[in-house]
Amino acid sequence: MGVPAFYKWLTLRYPNIVINAKEPVTTGLDIDKIIKDNYIDTSMPEIDNLYLDMNGIIHPCSHPMDRDSPSSIQEMYNSVFDYVDKDVRIIRPKQLIYMAIDGVAPRAKMNQQGSRRCRAALEATEQKKEKLILEREWKSKGLIEIKNDTPLDFDSNVITPGTKFLQDLSKCLLIYVKSKINNDPLWRDLTVIFSDANVPGEGEHKILDFIRTQRVSNKYNPNTSHCIYGADADLIMLALIIHEPHFYII
Repeated sequence: MGVPAFYKWLTLRYPNIVINAKEPVTTGLDIDKIIKDNYIDTSMPEIDNLYLDMNGIIHPCSHPMDRDSPSSIQEMYNSVFDYVDKDVRIIRPKQLIYMAIDGVAPRAKMNQQGSRRCRAALEATEQKKEKLILEREWKSKGLIEIKNDTPLDFDSNVITPGTKFLQDLSKCLLIYVKSKINNDPLWRDLTVIFSDANVPGEGEHKILDFIRTQRVSNKYNPNTSHCIYGADADLIMLALIIHEPHFYII
């Protein structure tokens, strides 16, 4: 559930642990030319395996803070695909991409999620009522003009294992991955593993379990470099306790 202010505390004491990750400027360039001419930031470390905590992508795409909400479910899906594309272009993994959606959480977190989501749903309902009252009041005074095209009314609580939304998104992600492997040179030689919401456990823990499983293999290279994408500061804790010498968080 995150560690408040942990990232700030860590970077203030160890500023050299931060590397700026820049997306290559490739506007108007063909993807084969990008690979041939090596349009990448040479200061970035080479990464073998990229792990995506998909809930850290789905949530900001479904209810973004920096732009208007998507007007349809399809637009939301496309935003998720674009987000994954951007991460892959920045990191450019050499061997593997592991995509994990949160499955059924442990009992303690389910209890916490239940109370938090009920509170969030209640607050959202109250905010909608207050907004409608204000809009009617302002309209009666001629201060605003109500637009007919309302954004998609999306309840983020459907980003939960067992819902139709996650089932449909998982199917679309499978189609997306197959398309990228067949058509995108950045994906062509990669192993891609997709763990959907039917597999129990939170995304970051499924990723860490996968890394632990690989480490016991005789073929495992101890110098393998790992990069995990996620928005929670608890990923820093998890990355430290895995004791891998080359581990990055984007």
